[in-house]
Amino acid sequence: MGCSLVSKSDLDIIYNQLNRKVDNILSITLRCKYNYPQVIQCYPLKDNKPFPTLYWVTCPYLVEVVSKLESESLIATLEKKVFENSELKEQLFQAHLEEIKKRVIILGDQLEQLPRNIKKKIEESGIGGTADFNKIKCLHMHLASFLSKEPNPIGQIVSNMISEKNCLDERCKSFIS
Repeated sequence: MGCSLVSKSDLDIIYNQLNRKVDNILSITLRCKYNYPQVIQCYPLKDNKPFPTLYWVTCPYLVEVVSKLESESLIATLEKKVFENSELKEQLFQAHLEEIKKRVIILGDQLEQLPRNIKKKIEESGIGGTADFNKIKCLHMHLASFLSKEPNPIGQIVSNMISEKNCLDERCKSFIS
């Protein structure tokens, strides 16, 4: 499924999925087989500050599965692969540049009106606000990027490790008021 608009019902579900209000949602980039939000795209500013998470996994099932992978030291394993594999390193570098490019495009003319330090952060920070493009800050953000049809080699690796992308119990149904 492509991007979709965000309804009041979607906002309620996202609030309950994340247990917090997210007021800078641009769109839902992926829905599960039950039609609930799984990944959202966020506006790159929040409260006039850079918001480094362009794509965000909201699905509690995916969050849980990816958190388990992180707890098994997958970030360190993947960082080692990036260090050892120049092709993977270049692909990751390009993924960070693409994310920067997307944020710049979304902000458009507004970018030039921002204070220099905020503009610099938006133009130089990679996925999730990462300064070192050889490091992996969070697997959730990379997966969210990949599931949103962005070229993200880390997200693709994580996605390939998850055999089932949908929860089996329609757990988000309980979030509908």
